[in-house]
Amino acid sequence: MRFIPVICLLFGSWLALPVVAAEAQDWLERLADAGQSQSFQGTFVYERNGSFSTHRIWHRVDETGVVRERLMQLDGVEQEVLRVDGSTECVSGTLADQLGDQQAWSAHDLDSQRLLESYDLRIIGKSRVAGHAAVVLALSPRDQHRYGVELHLDQESALPLKSLLLNDKGQLLERFQFTQLDVGTLPTDQELQSGAGCQPVTASKAAAEVVEAWRSDWLPPGFTLSRVAERRSPASNEQVASLVYFDGLARFSVFVEPLRGVMVEDARSQIGPTAAVSRRLATADGDVMVTVVGEIPLGTAERVALSMRAIEGQAIQ
Repeated sequence: MRFIPVICLLFGSWLALPVVAAEAQDWLERLADAGQSQSFQGTFVYERNGSFSTHRIWHRVDETGVVRERLMQLDGVEQEVLRVDGSTECVSGTLADQLGDQQAWSAHDLDSQRLLESYDLRIIGKSRVAGHAAVVLALSPRDQHRYGVELHLDQESALPLKSLLLNDKGQLLERFQFTQLDVGTLPTDQELQSGAGCQPVTASKAAAEVVEAWRSDWLPPGFTLSRVAERRSPASNEQVASLVYFDGLARFSVFVEPLRGVMVEDARSQIGPTAAVSRRLATADGDVMVTVVGEIPLGTAERVALSMRAIEGQAIQ
């Protein structure tokens, strides 16, 4: 009757699988809630394409649930971003582009249910980061249109202590890691006050107008339109439409800028995890440059760029 223990072992393992998956999802849901319910401040390092930078973050949740967050680069040119409930209020330099919605610490709208449609989720171990014990989650993509992520979450608060962005070969593309984190200490009003160089960010066109002007004939499975806006380009002074697509974790942006007769060639590049693809598109109101930028594979960005269409008579104002 030696087969009885074997059957019991297999049956027990089969029962354990959904338990492990449920535990991993629970951690992800705790992560999504952590930034909306807990105040913290700390210092972290950011690495991509062989370069490092150091940053300070102040994050406060007030009694009414409003979340204010200030992010400042500590080395090189002084740059900062101020956000309120996830929306950028002001920015100086290029910091918002370098450290934007892609980062694990900005998990205000992370959707654990949607993630399971595009990623396999599991707990792969434990670690220790910045003096905090952590549980390690792996999110492995189900297709070739997104990257994998390894998350190290604080066992006490579920705040992200470290995140690694990995390609399909397991190679590191990007690292975010706290070196010091103080959970529960409220940042002061002064610490959340932006500097004089932080310029307000405003949208000059209603989101509905941008949506009505542009559409995509193809999107990677799981990605949907999450935010639209329009802002003036500092280089050309033209109004640039911006559409942000989201899969529950990863994001990419599509920018549409009128060319007004300017001759610009198509371009494609991959710098670390960030793909950028630009193509000229003819519309009834004149040519525009469509640019797709995001931490997605280059082939995926190219396909999105080729799929963008103007709704004739609506695209250029």
